Amino acid sequence: MNVGTTIAGFGHYAPENRIPNSMIEERLGVEPGWIAKRTGIEARRYVGDDQALTDIALPAAEMALEQSGRARTDVALLLLATSTPDHLLPPSAPLLAHRLGLGGAGGIDLAGACGGFLYALTLADSFVRTHRAPVLVVGANVLSRRINPAERASSVLFADAAGAALLVPTDDPSTGVLGASLATDGSGYGLISIPAGGSRKPFSPELPIEETQMSIADGRAVFARATALMVDCARSALGKAGRSVADVDWLVPHQANERITAAVCRQLGVPAEKALTSIAEFGNSSAGTVPLTLSLGVSEERVRAGQTLLLCAAGAGLTGGGVVFALQ
Repeated sequence: MNVGTTIAGFGHYAPENRIPNSMIEERLGVEPGWIAKRTGIEARRYVGDDQALTDIALPAAEMALEQSGRARTDVALLLLATSTPDHLLPPSAPLLAHRLGLGGAGGIDLAGACGGFLYALTLADSFVRTHRAPVLVVGANVLSRRINPAERASSVLFADAAGAALLVPTDDPSTGVLGASLATDGSGYGLISIPAGGSRKPFSPELPIEETQMSIADGRAVFARATALMVDCARSALGKAGRSVADVDWLVPHQANERITAAVCRQLGVPAEKALTSIAEFGNSSAGTVPLTLSLGVSEERVRAGQTLLLCAAGAGLTGGGVVFALQ
């Protein structure tokens, strides 16, 4: 029997610490309204001093599990899309699975930057179809701890948040991932980076703190190349699914920048009112943005059963992807 998939539960969490633009604009010495005009962001959330990645991933995952009504012992695998784990070693997924009470479920971190959730979703869909067992996918980041406060290009964008989705098998093969296109462009490897902390430039007592923080080398290049990657992957995913833009109920793009979303909509021919967004209030949490936006859409009763979603993202690496997903 052919097997389909669907998302049985969605979840999201953003820390209580709300940082309005005014706080950052004052620090950077720019006029009021500068950030919103260029990014579409009005505010973002930062974790508290006592919070780490698994502390914000946990409530999002709990929400998805509770919404699904599935037993936690049924979950076979946890995929955690993050670039900011609790520690460099060990991975955070085993700890998150333990805190969730998932028993003997497998668990692994996926460091796919802003495209991480789409990679995890695509891999989860294949696992569910093959093994007919639920997979919990979480996208989460604590980017406030990676910000260089003096770098304007990155410090105005990044935020902390988490989103989650529980994929389960269905008897309808026309549900779940209908088409997926995952892509990389390593020629843009240095456009968004944290230079130090890996094997290329390890930590040392003499290492400047700025070398361990996020840096955007060329904002215009990032804009152009991220937009192109998202559009290309979205078109490819639609082609593989045998669908057109007219068949899509919602475009859910990575919340990188309001202008990127507008450009993606324009180039794909998607009406602006069919794009789900959350960037104004929650900023850019990398792999957290797509599941956060989806879960908020469910909470607002905009995302519903029977709809077809077009997801797309691009980020550091460059990594990106497009997914057409049909909800049962």
